[in-house]
Amino acid sequence: MVVALDGTVLTVAQPTLRRDLHASLPEVQWTSTGYLVAVAGLLVFAGRLGDRYGHRRTFALGMLGFGAASAGIALAPCVGWVIGLRVVQGVFGALLQPATLGMLRAAYPPERLRMPIAVRTASIGVAAAAGPVVGGALATQFGWRAVFLLNIVPALLFGLSALTSRDHDTTPPPARPALPLDILGALLLAVALACLVHTLVTLPALTWSAPAALLAGAAFVRHERRAVSPLLPPEATGSRAVTAALGVLLIAAAALNGGLFACVYVLQDGLGLTPLRSALLSLPLAVLLVAAAPASAVLLRRAGARVTVAGATAVLAAGLLVLARASGTAAFCVGFALVGAGFGAVTVAATHVVVRQASVESAGVAGGLQQTAMNVGPVLGLASATVLMHLGTPRSPLVVLAFVAAAALPVCRALPSRSHPVPSGSPAPHAGSTAGGSDATHTDHGVERGPDTRSLRDHEV
Repeated sequence: MVVALDGTVLTVAQPTLRRDLHASLPEVQWTSTGYLVAVAGLLVFAGRLGDRYGHRRTFALGMLGFGAASAGIALAPCVGWVIGLRVVQGVFGALLQPATLGMLRAAYPPERLRMPIAVRTASIGVAAAAGPVVGGALATQFGWRAVFLLNIVPALLFGLSALTSRDHDTTPPPARPALPLDILGALLLAVALACLVHTLVTLPALTWSAPAALLAGAAFVRHERRAVSPLLPPEATGSRAVTAALGVLLIAAAALNGGLFACVYVLQDGLGLTPLRSALLSLPLAVLLVAAAPASAVLLRRAGARVTVAGATAVLAAGLLVLARASGTAAFCVGFALVGAGFGAVTVAATHVVVRQASVESAGVAGGLQQTAMNVGPVLGLASATVLMHLGTPRSPLVVLAFVAAAALPVCRALPSRSHPVPSGSPAPHAGSTAGGSDATHTDHGVERGPDTRSLRDHEV
């Protein structure tokens, strides 16, 4: 929630920052790009660190470091310091994001993950919705530095709370000696992802980062196939269902952010609305995103991941098409509401697939993969929308991204179907079940045992 709030409040404060520090437009853009590059490159490795050393400790370190970097940015004397500290902030942001999903996976058995993930998604939606309003108010009244001061208190509170909690760390001690960290794999993946993000944010121009991303990616795949202890363990990436869920998350995040970027120009340049009125017109998106999170958790239990994700993806695509043709207030509100509902449901259901199919020992890596998709997707969407707007009209990205979202529907066939009651005495589903299997797979995987705990299957929740 702190990270989501930070990203949205900065967007509206950037013009003030530019004027105050006499910065160029590219320099101001790098206050966001530097952060994105650092986060995208380190998320998976940060998840592996949480798996090995404890998600609570990793979360605390990330939160405290994030707050300290925020304080440094608020005191920065020039834009160069802001960019450098934003990169540092991205490093700590990468540490804490996978840890939140890792803690959830370790604290709840797989069949009880739906509602915690829904609450997490809803809180992020609330922060994202409140960010522009809060950021605009702070930047107007107190200047851009107040935007970064906003992070310090919650980061300190959450970080210290995680450190001083009496609960044991959510990562159980390994049953065997810990395998060595795949440092080379982490480095190759970080370079590949960082260069990929850099390539996307510099489109339509092509820079050195494009071939560098391809070379580093190929080297990473080759290394992982030969590594004794790979950064991405097979149980975290070998499932078709997980691969499909990550793909849908990437496409949905790209469609949402690219569509919103195009809508800003449609509303302000095309229809002449003020920034405030444009923000108010898009409020149904935030409201429906928050409301869709718990609703999708219920639908996920009753209909399964395949139906839930496919239906939500179709709603997201329909919302973008409505926005592409909208001309009045009612049409825009309906379009934004459909986009918010679809994206909120996709996020909860697809994240549930990724996290629940990972073992507790690989929960951090699963969280890192999910967060990578959710961070690279927006960059891909913004880059695509920018290129399409140069080639056509401001509404053209909405149509193209709607069809891209709809093209993800066949991918949903690889997701688990609705769970069915397991008759008494029948064997449990094999933990390796993947595509087309029941949503009840892995119900006994990583579940705590004890006199006060009982593993419930999906139909019992």
